[in-house]
Amino acid sequence: MSKHTVPPDALIVVADGAKAILLRNTGTGSELALKEEKRITPKSLSAESGQGPSGSRPGDQTIHQTEEATFAKQLADALYAMRHKGDFKQVVLIADPQTLGQMRECLHKEVEASMVFTLSKDYTNQSVADIQKALS
Repeated sequence: MSKHTVPPDALIVVADGAKAILLRNTGTGSELALKEEKRITPKSLSAESGQGPSGSRPGDQTIHQTEEATFAKQLADALYAMRHKGDFKQVVLIADPQTLGQMRECLHKEVEASMVFTLSKDYTNQSVADIQKALS
């Protein structure tokens, strides 16, 4: 029995502060079969959105931390755009604790409503097979 049930055709977002992997559950019923759709980096998102850092940077925050927070916001905005276009009905968000917290702060209500579950883990350097195994 799996720890989490990922519905068929759900979008699975595996992210950290520097990249995101978008996977789709191509399995049917309770069978989990993940297929990679695309990878997103801050550069690919900033080129599309033209957005800069989110808000002002606290004095004790490094430039790297600011870039990670900005990417989390851009990724949340990208998920809203995808949801609005009908690219997914259900989404699973898997991210390291810091990125997950930053994304939760700026997720649109439509994306939140389509959230099946979140998982506070860093799987961005894992293979698709390893991610699938962790969710099974």
